[in-house]
Amino acid sequence: MSDLVDKHGSAKHPEREVAKARPDGMDDATVSALGKLSEAFEVVENARGLLYQFHRMSGTVDLTLQEAVEQLRKAGHDDLAAEIDECLVGRDVLPGLWTFQIVEGYDSTYYRVFRDVEEEARRRLGSAPKHLFEAEMKHSEQQSRQEQ
Repeated sequence: MSDLVDKHGSAKHPEREVAKARPDGMDDATVSALGKLSEAFEVVENARGLLYQFHRMSGTVDLTLQEAVEQLRKAGHDDLAAEIDECLVGRDVLPGLWTFQIVEGYDSTYYRVFRDVEEEARRRLGSAPKHLFEAEMKHSEQQSRQEQ
């Protein structure tokens, strides 16, 4: 056994069962296709998280900007503070939209639809569990040791 395996243990667990059961009669091509659909949805989830991060960061920007405007006023720069306030504080990030409206639009127009499509595909194809492809892949990876 190598020093690394002695130190950290083996990643192989041939005694483990597959974590998710494949529906009866489901072929490898269907499992793969559902895995690809799930992979796409995970990217949608990630994009949604970034959009929420954008929303939060934009809100922080606006509040910090308001603090800067107030400090300019206190420092005696009323005209500049008023101009910045008029031009930038509370400004739409896209024409007619604040960030919460962008997030809500993404959720209702794309995210929820994609989530429902992914769930319906799994339901129609034998009520396949989420992450079936990944469960089988990890099970396969843990089955045998590569001897050299």
